[in-house]
Amino acid sequence: MSSHHFVKEQQEPAVFILNTSDLSFDSVSPLLEWVPTVLVWQGCLDTVLSWGIKIDVILATEAFQKENMQLLEEQYPVRFLTANADNFLHEGLQYLLASQHKGSHLVGFDHSQLEALSNEAELLDLTVMDSGWKYYPVKSGDFKKWFGERTIRILGKKGMPVEISNDNGKLLLPLTYLTQLEVPEGITEIKGAGIFWIGEEVV
Repeated sequence: MSSHHFVKEQQEPAVFILNTSDLSFDSVSPLLEWVPTVLVWQGCLDTVLSWGIKIDVILATEAFQKENMQLLEEQYPVRFLTANADNFLHEGLQYLLASQHKGSHLVGFDHSQLEALSNEAELLDLTVMDSGWKYYPVKSGDFKKWFGERTIRILGKKGMPVEISNDNGKLLLPLTYLTQLEVPEGITEIKGAGIFWIGEEVV
C-alpha cells in the first residue's frame, strides 16, 4: 500500500493511552501508522506530548482543564473529555462507542484487570498493550493460530477450564490468574467456556 492510502475515519482502531510507565515511544509508534484517533489520560499527557504525537482527545478532570486551556490551541483540534481517575477508562470507551469506532488499543492497561473489560470487549475489538505484552480477547470461545515456538499467556475467569491442542498433544486445565504456556511451532487451538484473553510478547 502506498503512503497515500486513505483510511476511512473510525475504521482504524483508536489508540487510548492510559499509562506510560514502562513504555517507550518505539513500542507505541507502530500503532500510529494509519493516523488513528488518539485518546490520552491527563496523568500521562506530558510524556505523550514529548513524543510529538497528534492527540485528539484528552481525558481530564475539570480542574486540569481549567489550568490547561492553552492545550486546546496548542493541540488544535484536540478536545477535552471530563473524567476522573476512577472512571476515565469507562468514559474513554463510551466515547469511542458513541463515535462509532470499531476497536481500540489500550496502551498501559494493567493486564491483571482484563476481566473488568468483558462488557466493553463484547462491543469493541480491544487489544491491550502492557509491559511488553499484547493481549487480545477470544469472544467465540474457540481460538486457533499458527505460532512459532514461543511462550503465550491465557487469562480469563479463574478456574474456567480451557482445552489446549497442538503438536504437544491435548491438555485440559483450569485457568489460574495468569496461565503461561510454552507452545511448539505450528497450530495451537484453545477452547474455553467463556471469554478469555491470549497474551503474546511483543518482539
